Amino acid sequence: MKTFFAYNWQVREDWYHWCEEVEEAELLRKRTGGVGSILETLFHIIDVEWSWIRMLQGKPDLQENFEEFRSLAKVRELDARFKPEVEAFVGDWEESMELNLLQDTMSDGRIEKDAWGEIMRHIIAHEIHHIGQLSVWAREIGKKPVSANVIGRGLIPHTIRENEKHLS
Repeated sequence: MKTFFAYNWQVREDWYHWCEEVEEAELLRKRTGGVGSILETLFHIIDVEWSWIRMLQGKPDLQENFEEFRSLAKVRELDARFKPEVEAFVGDWEESMELNLLQDTMSDGRIEKDAWGEIMRHIIAHEIHHIGQLSVWAREIGKKPVSANVIGRGLIPHTIRENEKHLS
């Protein structure tokens, strides 16, 4: 699971670099599907990840407003502000946390209980889903999307050492 968080963070950083080559108006243009624009989608990914992690920690979920982050620089600043807390939680993850329960009272009064492991995997899948949308939008504006390939990113150190042996 930690590997897929690291993967998502790498891909997100790649998208930031990709965005540097696109006019801001294009990054803010409303798109079909998703939460709106390219920048708003990146903002949403960051906000959702941080919100879930805060809930698992028993901390309040502070609602950020995209209107205050309508530039690539501001979205990246938000990510830099939120990521250390998320990274620390993910880094401290232990298998014994899988079945911890998050209890949440829904707007209709129902109480839901969800396993932390399931929530962590939801966070991962949520970002991958939205990255797929970004890839479609990239093609719509005639640009090559960021690679979604997990292989070759150096996420598993053992793989790097084994590949180096075979290349020498």
